[in-house]
Amino acid sequence: MKTAASLSRLMLCLGIVAGLSALIATAHAQRPPAATFGSGPFIYHTLGANFRVVVVTKGLVHPWSMAFLPDGSILVTERPGRLRIIRNGVLDPTPVSGVPHVYAVALSGLLDIALDPNFARNHYVYLSYNKPGPNLGPNDVPISVRAPAAIMGPKGPGKTMTDAVARGVWNGHALTNVHDIFVDNNVIDDSIGGLAQDSAVRIVFGRDGKLYMGTGAPNTPAISGKYIHSRGGAAQDPSSDGGKVLRLNPDGTIPKNNPFVGKPGYRPEIYTMGNRNILGMAVNPSTGAIWEDENGPQDDDKLIILKRGANYGWPIVGVGYDYSGDHIGGPIALGDPSAVNPGYLNGYLPGIEQPFLIWVPAVAPSGLAFYTGNQFPKWKDNIFVGSMKYHRLERIVLNDRGGPIRREYLLEDLKQRIRDVRQGPDGDLYVLTDEDQGALLRIEPLEAQQGSERVYTSEQALRGKSAYTQNCASCHQPDLSGLAQAPALKGDAFLAMWGKLGDLVDRTRTTMPPTAPGTLSQGTALDIVAYMLQMNGLPAGTVELKGASSSLQDPIGE
Repeated sequence: MKTAASLSRLMLCLGIVAGLSALIATAHAQRPPAATFGSGPFIYHTLGANFRVVVVTKGLVHPWSMAFLPDGSILVTERPGRLRIIRNGVLDPTPVSGVPHVYAVALSGLLDIALDPNFARNHYVYLSYNKPGPNLGPNDVPISVRAPAAIMGPKGPGKTMTDAVARGVWNGHALTNVHDIFVDNNVIDDSIGGLAQDSAVRIVFGRDGKLYMGTGAPNTPAISGKYIHSRGGAAQDPSSDGGKVLRLNPDGTIPKNNPFVGKPGYRPEIYTMGNRNILGMAVNPSTGAIWEDENGPQDDDKLIILKRGANYGWPIVGVGYDYSGDHIGGPIALGDPSAVNPGYLNGYLPGIEQPFLIWVPAVAPSGLAFYTGNQFPKWKDNIFVGSMKYHRLERIVLNDRGGPIRREYLLEDLKQRIRDVRQGPDGDLYVLTDEDQGALLRIEPLEAQQGSERVYTSEQALRGKSAYTQNCASCHQPDLSGLAQAPALKGDAFLAMWGKLGDLVDRTRTTMPPTAPGTLSQGTALDIVAYMLQMNGLPAGTVELKGASSSLQDPIGE
């Protein structure tokens, strides 16, 4: 845990970073100022990369999250309760069937999506969502009775919701055998208003194979105890699942080695507590640690490295101010002077774990990704975070010790709320915009990488992708990244191996598939090579690569 002195050093570091950020010229797309979002592509020249933003589709309604299927298709959740699929860059107009009924009010609805680590074998898809509960009865006590007046919105008709994770089987077209594997006890009713009835639910699988589920409690008071009348008090209530990160087995049962198993008064699924509202969650590929970003009130948005059993302080302490104008943890912010902890004005309390980074003022961070691809070498190991408040994608550069040293703001001129960001299997970045007319965007390098250009067609590469998946992916991986016994099939080192393009075609034909080398037809081998060229960032042309193509004699790279 960090002391008050170390927190001061953290704030100083953040001030330095902010100063450096002010020196960075914001990248602007080469397009006229737009009142509405155009069709692209949009061209950017930035400190770390020159890239284009391609609009994959604009037919989404408040998209929230995405997952990449092995065949290259993309599943996208829409907050109103629909699951969509994009195949070969085209949005299927018919939503995917099998999605559970969701509580689609204000910011609630269908939220995150994740594939099982063993998806290739079991085809499991996980959905997090806000689940409708029973209506309040005449003898039920609404949250408004114990909530502070400051959080009250227009009273609803007595609807309730909680947080849930459902699991289904993907059959290539629909979800089947869909059922809830976990429903938390964070029941929130609309007596405090629809906007205050908010709990984001992010999910991610850790390297340990467990499912981590973030739940929100920006406004909900505790069920019992000291914070029963405090705004967000549920996050400090060990008997509530609200404002926590929960750790589950893939079937929704509770791991026996969770930090609070057997501790009286604590829910056994709790992994961390004191979390306000988690909007982004990802595994750091370098360390295996799970990181998350969460929304604060007026200040104190956080980027956090999750630690087993840690308490991150919401709502009893924080840096900056609440919506009320009171300091976070103060009597007005909490709504209950008796719940105030001495020392809260220092931004630190004993036993509270400090974040990795904070934003003051708040930026409303959302999707979170670590970049590990080869498309953008200068972005290697950088963190990308969406900002809904400032309509941008933020790049956070780390030094060799893992500390933040620079930030760069991207896509600001598009004026879109960035809901999610993910690295695709092709090494490009994919971004979802949270709008009534939401979009999926692809960020790809502006210049082609080293190699032969325009010697194949997009249609040929699509055939090659199917042939590669059938014959090569089991050894060389779906994203061509390779394994210990099978080299990567992309990157500058791979391209430099071949004296001419024909050598790559010959090697592909004679060594694939591993189970029956040499059995590929020449046409199939050429299709697979076309797909390799595409995955290495080499643009398609208008003529297919064939056995008699003169380009087979050309050196790769010229």
